[in-house]
Amino acid sequence: MRQVILDTETTGLEPELGHRVIELGCIEVVNRRRTGRVFHRYLCPDREIDPGALQVHGITAEFLRDQPRFADVAEEWLEFVREAELVIHNAPFDVAFLDAELARLPGSPGRIGDFCQVLDTLALARKLHPGQRNGLDALCKRYSVDNSQRDLHGALLDADLLLGVYLAMTGGQGALTLEDAGDTTATVAGRRAARPRGRLIVPRAGDAELAAHERRLKAIDKASGGRTVWRELEREA
Repeated sequence: MRQVILDTETTGLEPELGHRVIELGCIEVVNRRRTGRVFHRYLCPDREIDPGALQVHGITAEFLRDQPRFADVAEEWLEFVREAELVIHNAPFDVAFLDAELARLPGSPGRIGDFCQVLDTLALARKLHPGQRNGLDALCKRYSVDNSQRDLHGALLDADLLLGVYLAMTGGQGALTLEDAGDTTATVAGRRAARPRGRLIVPRAGDAELAAHERRLKAIDKASGGRTVWRELEREA
């Protein structure tokens, strides 16, 4: 079974008022195992970012100015998620934004529900833990998923945390690390699960991407009062 753990960051809360997706984070999972494939893009929204949203994710309009637009990455993203089950926390929110982005494309390819199934982990958590807090941070604490680096929201970071929470909520998991590159199977709950074949391609950041990364770190520095975890790790290295 192929699943994609997905999260977005946006300029605000209401796609019907023209708010846009500004970050997409996706992690591919096959038979409850990471494949090593991810899709992560920042996106230029061509509009302002609400102050409340900026406080949540720290992604500034200045940082996004030189990023691609959704239309520029749509084909690649659709290929990544097509025919997968999307695992999303509070799925109606993200799906509404993604449907709005798809509707803006020339010759719109349709809606998310036309080419993907969707699993809402918030709805699942509410069934498992009625009357309790079921936000991502609360679930990380409940299932002992380390979210200590989550000072600000980020689509890929949150997708990674959601993967840990989802596996724990639905029966636990083995180690989440990739097996040796030459091994095409991974042991899960006492049985062998087939993994996609093929050579794993690891793209390296170019000069423009490194510059964008530095601008992003500066934005996080400003939003967090200089408590950027990445900077601390660089100093320790």
